[in-house]
Amino acid sequence: PMSTHHAQENVLQRVLQLPVVSSTCQTLQRKYSSTKESHPLMASVCEVYERGVQGAGALAMWGMEPVVRRLEPHMLLLTAVAVANNLACRGLDHLEEKIPALQYPVDK
Repeated sequence: PMSTHHAQENVLQRVLQLPVVSSTCQTLQRKYSSTKESHPLMASVCEVYERGVQGAGALAMWGMEPVVRRLEPHMLLLTAVAVANNLACRGLDHLEEKIPALQYPVDK
C-alpha cells in the first residue's frame, strides 16, 4: 500500500528541490542570461528558439487535450501514475540516503 507521505508528493518536484539540482539550474540560468546579454546575435537566436519551444509546448498540450479528456475517467491509469510516483519517491529516498552530496549545492 502507498504511504500517505509519498501519495502527496511529486517526484519531479522533489528532484527539482534537491540543493544540487536547484543550484545547478540556477547556475545554468545565470550563464544563459549573461551569454544572451553579452552577445546580441546569440540573444536573437535564443529568443527565436524560446518562442519556438513555447509554441511547440502549446501545440503539444492542445494536441493532447482530447487524449487526456478520454483518459480522465479511467481510474486505472490514475492509479498506475500514483503507484509509479510512489515508487519513484521511494527510490529518491534511497538515493538521498546513500548519496548525501545531493543535499548540498554544486559549489560545496
